[in-house]
Amino acid sequence: MSDSPDREKRPGRRQDGARSDGPRGGSDRPRGTRPPQKSGEKKLWTTDGKPARSAAPGARDKANRGGYRDEGLTPEELRQRELRAVRPHHDDPDVPEDVSVKELDKGAFNELKTLSKENADGVAKHLVMVARLIESDPELAHKHATSASRRAGRIAMVRETLAITAYATGDYALAIRELRTYRRISGSNEQLALMVDSERGLGRPDRALELGRSVPRESLTPATQVAVAIAMSGARLDQGQPEAALAELHIPQLDAKRAYTYSPELFWAYAEVLDDLGRQREAAEWRENADRAEAALYAASTDEDDDLVEVFEEDGSDDDATPALAHDTTEDTTEDTTVEPVPDTKE
Repeated sequence: MSDSPDREKRPGRRQDGARSDGPRGGSDRPRGTRPPQKSGEKKLWTTDGKPARSAAPGARDKANRGGYRDEGLTPEELRQRELRAVRPHHDDPDVPEDVSVKELDKGAFNELKTLSKENADGVAKHLVMVARLIESDPELAHKHATSASRRAGRIAMVRETLAITAYATGDYALAIRELRTYRRISGSNEQLALMVDSERGLGRPDRALELGRSVPRESLTPATQVAVAIAMSGARLDQGQPEAALAELHIPQLDAKRAYTYSPELFWAYAEVLDDLGRQREAAEWRENADRAEAALYAASTDEDDDLVEVFEEDGSDDDATPALAHDTTEDTTEDTTVEPVPDTKE
């Protein structure tokens, strides 16, 4: 492995030496130290895996013995009451007064329109707090995500958020469970890599590989394809199969002459597996590719003109520098920034 101190905590390694890659949005997600849940533990939202008899909806009479009355309640309020009946006690974390629902992504807020306005605003503010805290305090972010889920458990985006915060705190059992719920509600496989990595977090690389193979790669976006490949490579390393781990990363996106937002992480993952195989020279080359890709992407993101950004690499001569990577905006890459090679021009 590389001795570079600024790469020791790069995505792809757990503290015990195993890989721990998962989908990210340009920066490492904080990772908690809480051990994974063991099989047989009580399931969240239930008592011993089943609704508590005394807490089941309708178990209490509707006289004045602590029971509830259905009169005047909306369907949404009835659903919340039923969920509260089987969930453990949870205190909502405080939301600062400066938090505004306008901070939430417009698309995300639109998903909350099935809720009452008051409830939608409350859920939105908890989600804003998740975005604020996920990097600095994942445990508190998870509490806000839990509060949002208790208010809007049927909203796919809310369950996805709860899964991401659970993953960030190291609660992989909850993460995989919530990701399955998210996939069932939304029909999307775009969090497949996080599901694969959660299985790895539970010490189940075989199941992780099976899950990763269960979805056709061509049905996923390029960024998700890359994230899945990295997670699958990590599962192979968990099994002590570095050659197979390297093969998992041999995907079309592994192209040193083209760089997208996901390229630096892919290049670094490839370099780390090469290190495991004792191929240090090749690993160093791919780290250089990752650094150049990061530099080109940064330049593209800060260039005011944003038409073309070139990053030159010296090839040993003073008068013949060849462009290594360049930003080209002519190709539609959806959310990805494309960095294309510039052809050599000789007079």
